Amino acid sequence: MPTPTLRPYQQQAVRRVVEHFRASDEPAVVVLPTGSGKSLVIAELARLARGRVLVLAHVRELVEQNHAKYRAYGLEADIFSAGLGRKESGRQVVFGSVQSVVRNLDAFAAPASEWGDFTLLVIDECHRVSLEADSSYHQVIDHLRRANPRLKVLGLTATPFRLGQGFIYHRHHHGMVRGETDCFFADCVFEQPLRLMVKQGYLAEPKRIDVAVERYDFSALVPSTRGLFSEDDLNRVVSGQRVTPGIIAEIVERAHDRRGVMLFAATVAHAEEILGYLPKDEAALIIGNTPSGERERLVDAFKNERLKFLVNVAVLTTGFDAPHVDLIAILRPTESVSLYQQIVGRGLRQAPGKSDCLILDYAGNPWDLYAPEVGSPRPDSGSEPVQVECPACGHANLFWGKRDGEIVIEHFGRRCQGLVESDGGRHQCDFRFRFKTCDRCGAENDIAARQCHDCQARLVDPDDKLKEALRLKDALVLRVSGMQLETARNGRGLERLKVTYHDEDGATLNEWFALETPPQRAAFAAVFLRDHLRAPEVAWRPVSPHEVIEGQSRLRAPDFVVGRRVGRHWQVREKLFDYIGRYRRADSAAETP
Repeated sequence: MPTPTLRPYQQQAVRRVVEHFRASDEPAVVVLPTGSGKSLVIAELARLARGRVLVLAHVRELVEQNHAKYRAYGLEADIFSAGLGRKESGRQVVFGSVQSVVRNLDAFAAPASEWGDFTLLVIDECHRVSLEADSSYHQVIDHLRRANPRLKVLGLTATPFRLGQGFIYHRHHHGMVRGETDCFFADCVFEQPLRLMVKQGYLAEPKRIDVAVERYDFSALVPSTRGLFSEDDLNRVVSGQRVTPGIIAEIVERAHDRRGVMLFAATVAHAEEILGYLPKDEAALIIGNTPSGERERLVDAFKNERLKFLVNVAVLTTGFDAPHVDLIAILRPTESVSLYQQIVGRGLRQAPGKSDCLILDYAGNPWDLYAPEVGSPRPDSGSEPVQVECPACGHANLFWGKRDGEIVIEHFGRRCQGLVESDGGRHQCDFRFRFKTCDRCGAENDIAARQCHDCQARLVDPDDKLKEALRLKDALVLRVSGMQLETARNGRGLERLKVTYHDEDGATLNEWFALETPPQRAAFAAVFLRDHLRAPEVAWRPVSPHEVIEGQSRLRAPDFVVGRRVGRHWQVREKLFDYIGRYRRADSAAETP
């Protein structure tokens, strides 16, 4: 067998990893799309390593694949995997399953080998590494670090994102912050875009087809706090909409000239129903509790094209390699673009005679296959990824938002994600699109912060502000149900913008703004637009009341307005946005405590 030759992007990934670990001991991530050859990158890094190397994966198929690529160099390595019937750990390089290794940590102590302590730990499909300190991966990491505190930890994945957590790393090599500071992995040192892989011919072209038959309607489903749909809700949708027979008939028809078809079902009951409509001698079903021997037999039959259709429920999204697959049918909602990419990725590997892969989506998934993950839960079905430039550092942020044509009229970003250079290295840009101001020092804090990041003072709780205002006789608290914009003229006949806030009980408070001169417009931007814009800092500087009224779809109303009596009139003193607390907002049906 000839020695493997790395593609240019694989060489670049290896070089970036080596450069990172020469300068730092912080854990790093390499992001490569499904089918891009992560195993070869792992093999090359293991070959270059001077100390001991442990390569972990969560399924035996990946352990076997990674081991085979290393052996292709003409080198020998051990395998530590109960599923593969081998528990060897004496050589310089060991490929193991995390489940087997964590149960036998003593076999990975320095005296077990003449090579000494492990210096490099590689984790395949590293998005499976959670933040839980007692997880299997962290137990292995802690064990190896006790022997070698300078252990290098590298993760590889196609989808560096966990539902409920967000990005698994903090900084990206393109100069931006993605995950929180407490992410286990500090840096993404290399990422190869999926679109570029397809364009360069390394992956098959995905062809998404607008299916003609009726689809499932999952639009009313709401994910749990963990970001997942419940099985009961999924079953209710698929059993309540009798569209499965028509869907499967269309899949079978479109598969006529296709070699391998993978179907992704919503639940086990749904998968069993799907199987019943497929050609009996050409289809099989794999679920989580399919016995190991049976699963191996079915996978082997599918890979060798003795079976044409393979139905599964969330078990073949990672670690499954069948290059001949040229049709992917999605009959379930996917909670994130990462999961969608994992599913579609099963059909993007190249194979002899294969030019593309049909993607049939019967669940109305809204994801763009090539779109990057935003990193936070999608606020609502109408949101899409939008770019918002930071006025401080110029970084092009990616947030959830909404457009009117090419204009971004709303985004949900809080802080700039850009990394800026300083004397102490790189740090996250301090600019905040939305913030809570410290009454003591004036510093801008995250809207959910309870303590000022600058002076450490306790930030005033919005509930305390409302409670205090409700006690005062000369204060008026409006639970805002609407905001009205109109033009009005003052006593000298000059045009003004009049903003009226309406309470659900009929009370109102007003504000007036002049926009005739540059200083007046600057003041309006600072005291009104800064808080009211649904897309703060997106370039929009109206120069007249009429222009503000025409663009009022860009503006949001506050949740509460507090007014104080000044003479015979009421004056707006406080406006609360992004309110979360014990008092009911006007758009809530709950009763006031």
